[in-house]
Amino acid sequence: MSQLFAERLKSARMMNGLSLQDLSDKLENRVSRQAIHKYENGEVYPDSEMLNFLCEALGVRPDYFTRETLVELGSISFRKIEKLPSKEQNAIIERTREVLERYIELEEIMGINVPFESPKIKHSITSQEDVEEAARKIREFWKLCDNPISNVIELLENKNIKVILINAGDEFDGLQTWVNGKKIPVIVLNTGRLKSSDRKRFSAFHELGHLLLPLDEMPEKMAEKYCHAFAGAMLFPKSAAIKELGNKRSKISIQELGLLKQQYGISLQALIYRLFDLGIITSYYKNYYYQYIIQMGWKVEEPYKYEGKETSNRFNQLLFRALSEELISYSKAAALSNMKQSEFRTKTMAVE
Repeated sequence: MSQLFAERLKSARMMNGLSLQDLSDKLENRVSRQAIHKYENGEVYPDSEMLNFLCEALGVRPDYFTRETLVELGSISFRKIEKLPSKEQNAIIERTREVLERYIELEEIMGINVPFESPKIKHSITSQEDVEEAARKIREFWKLCDNPISNVIELLENKNIKVILINAGDEFDGLQTWVNGKKIPVIVLNTGRLKSSDRKRFSAFHELGHLLLPLDEMPEKMAEKYCHAFAGAMLFPKSAAIKELGNKRSKISIQELGLLKQQYGISLQALIYRLFDLGIITSYYKNYYYQYIIQMGWKVEEPYKYEGKETSNRFNQLLFRALSEELISYSKAAALSNMKQSEFRTKTMAVE
């Protein structure tokens, strides 16, 4: 018990981005930095009063410190905007681990153990054509035809890919990893930076590209380029593009692009690059439109807003099913939601 608590305490502290002294300060010096260090070494176990103080300071429930569902994360690749300090990286990793532990524990309680099925993709990616083929095979495997995808996050979750949304400032877009020995694929999206639905959709498929495409031995810039192309191909497949626009265009109106954005949930900027990748427009026309977007001030906030919602209710659906079938108690449901019982009751009453 003491060693498990020690490991959980350190993870919770890192999840909050706190040093030992920071945590002591947050506890209003009720316990010293040295005492916290002893807790984390498993030398001392706090009394019940101090445990409650730690829960409040770290934003976790008491059940967190005794949870035995542990998650082993594989190698993690951040899509960073600029250098992300290790302290922030560790906080994001531990937040990801904590959400996954609650999610996987709930699935274990429900007896759900459906493995992720990966579609067969070429052993190497060396061209845009290879990326197109990979996206086509995945769409075919998932029976998507060339139709628009209404909710990318829900689609991925239904295919047994865990998608976690966290708010972590502006330093990164997302990350991906595998959990418990490449058994569970995980995508994390930063809603602090990805505010619009079309950006969440593109980033989710970009991270999926990193998970499924054979890019390990490839230079980072080339891998990013192929994952961008993959995301565009998943959102707006080649067959749909030709059906909507034809094989070649010498001129396309912004209104046409805006309507396609609203239909397929792909940003104007990604759409322009997609049409260039497919050879529908020339390099000159791609650059012209890109400059036009900058001049109009649309680089961050584009017109023709995509109205689709990028969320998944799967965790909550499982939670309330487990509660209804009396597989878990009300207090356990609150703990799995990382809420106090009073907060959870307020949440459920608001829904009712």
